[in-house]
Amino acid sequence: MRRLNRRKTLSLVKELDAFPKVPDSYVETSASGGTVSLIAFTTMALLTIMEFSVYQDTWMKYEYEVDKDFSSKLRINIDITVAMKCHYVGADVLDLAETMVASADGLAYEPALFDLSPQQREWQRMLQLIQSRLQEEHSLQDVIFKSAFKSASTALPPRAIPHPRGHAHLAALVNHDSYNFSHRIDHLSFGELVPGIINPLDGTEKIAVDHNQMFQYFITVVPTKLHTYKISADTHQFSVTERERIINHAAGSHGVSGIFMKYDLSSLMVTVTEEHMPFWQFFVRLCGIIGGIFSTTGMLHGIGKFIVEIICCRFRLGSYKPVRSVPFADGHTDNHLPLLENNTH
Repeated sequence: MRRLNRRKTLSLVKELDAFPKVPDSYVETSASGGTVSLIAFTTMALLTIMEFSVYQDTWMKYEYEVDKDFSSKLRINIDITVAMKCHYVGADVLDLAETMVASADGLAYEPALFDLSPQQREWQRMLQLIQSRLQEEHSLQDVIFKSAFKSASTALPPRAIPHPRGHAHLAALVNHDSYNFSHRIDHLSFGELVPGIINPLDGTEKIAVDHNQMFQYFITVVPTKLHTYKISADTHQFSVTERERIINHAAGSHGVSGIFMKYDLSSLMVTVTEEHMPFWQFFVRLCGIIGGIFSTTGMLHGIGKFIVEIICCRFRLGSYKPVRSVPFADGHTDNHLPLLENNTH
């Protein structure tokens, strides 16, 4: 009895088989079918390679939200070279109430030549070329690029600024005739220092044409959280607007000569996360590619073969012509063809 039940179960499972096996003697092969199969396999191989390259690639996901962090302090990282002697230059950071937040006591001064060496000049041009390309594309993404040189210059170490707005400026401490605010910004960033990121003002070089000249940088800082597979950091993106003018009190152009950087923090925070295609999605897409190509090529091959057979059969049989009626003596007609026509022995 158990054997009968097993046989019934096996027969039921066999009837549910959606992939029946066809004997080779019942399968007809053709040159057209082989050609279509070769095209299908080649297409599947190419699409599989392309899909695998997409699977290996990653992309950045941007999310925007209101910045709810009011307790942290802003850090300013700056490396700038000014075409004056170190003891001629003073720098500080002020808030909106004109209160000094960071003075020149924490600055690290390093004597340096404003003129660059040939290698440094080549690096400077490459950095400026990258900046110009980024400005043309209007890209918001930071570009990873490792620096090969570090020029000695006046540097401001990281400072924690408790106010959301303020400005930093460098001014001369000597006679006006000795002013020369030609400068080169090697690095300027806010927040945690992330090596290798090119910021908007990196590589900026300004040459003063007058002793009493003011250089202004209006900066809007956007808090940014960066999460990649290699690094996770709290940094800050920023956009900048540059302005420069000559101070001439007689002509009504008032002000103080120097280098001013006015910054303002945005109320929005950007979270940048590096994402990768999951394996199950890659597997589903791969199955769809293989199954879709098999089904599509089989259907197209069947339709093409059917059309070719219809055309060939029509030319082989010729066009249809009606048979003449044969009248009989009793009045009826015979529309049938004779079995043998012009049969001679």
